[in-house]
Amino acid sequence: MIKYLIVGLGNIGPEYHETRHNIGFMTVEALARINNAPPFIDGRYGFTTSFSIKGRQLILLKPSTFMNLSGLAVRYWMQKENIPLENVLIVVDDLALPFGTLRLKGKGSDAGHNGLKHIAAILGTQNYARLRFGIGNDFPKGGQIDYVLGHFTDEDRKTMDERLETAGEIIKSFCLAGIDITMNQFNKK
Repeated sequence: MIKYLIVGLGNIGPEYHETRHNIGFMTVEALARINNAPPFIDGRYGFTTSFSIKGRQLILLKPSTFMNLSGLAVRYWMQKENIPLENVLIVVDDLALPFGTLRLKGKGSDAGHNGLKHIAAILGTQNYARLRFGIGNDFPKGGQIDYVLGHFTDEDRKTMDERLETAGEIIKSFCLAGIDITMNQFNKK
């Protein structure tokens, strides 16, 4: 069975629950729920669950290292499960995209995101797939930290379930059809 590591970035702790910065956690939680995966188990460097689809095992990880040390969890689980880099997908919040916009990329810069920055530093490369989940950037100058650690608006929540479901479809397509076909199908121009 081919294994994939799907990492939803976020911060642990009730104060971060369902904040914008935790959209990665929310995405893998929704994917697990929709696919009837068992509950997440608290393990080394994170919480994991898995499910299989068409000969592929998707291992879902919510790192418990806090955002800026996410690379430790990614490296550990890649090694533990013997998963090659091309079968790793990081789900990350993105300020540069309007809320709910989903973009799959095969590689790229960290765009100032501390989680991606640490993953690249630990893995020694920026050539790993990431699904960028837009959280918008409707905040005043100097308000970025409060914004990303804040909760979604009622307006955002109206489409949240559908956006999380679509993110899950992108993740499954990444595992089943590959990144190129998935990018062509889902990345809106």
